[in-house]
Amino acid sequence: MIEKKYLQELADLLKENDLTELQVKDGEKEIKLSKNVQGTQVYTSNVPTVTSEIVAKSANPVAQAVETLPKGKPITSPMVGTFYKASSPDSKPFVEVGSVISEGQVICIIEAMKLMNEIEADTKGKITEICVDDGQPVEFGQVLMYVE
Repeated sequence: MIEKKYLQELADLLKENDLTELQVKDGEKEIKLSKNVQGTQVYTSNVPTVTSEIVAKSANPVAQAVETLPKGKPITSPMVGTFYKASSPDSKPFVEVGSVISEGQVICIIEAMKLMNEIEADTKGKITEICVDDGQPVEFGQVLMYVE
């Protein structure tokens, strides 16, 4: 049986990364989550009771709309790679929530093909949310953080 906590983590992963669909297969068990206008739907095999609870929780379109309101202007990834919030594991992060940034300031590093690419802010303002974790893979156009 698949744990409810694991399903909730997958639903959170779907939401946090602005994905429309996520599919996980482990042996005979398969989980497919897809997001639509009415919320997140969970399709699974071998887990009908947990599925209905997750769908019922996330089927409120008003709550879904409130949760997805932008928290300022998004700063998106200019490339596919791995997100790093600091120049090294021992270094202080370039920015944190609440940091005031200026245009052209380095805000993170994205490693792509063993090259460390410094990503600069294209706007000035205050960081309201950092949407990815250190060391997490990112896609082109994925929201890295919001600036207000």
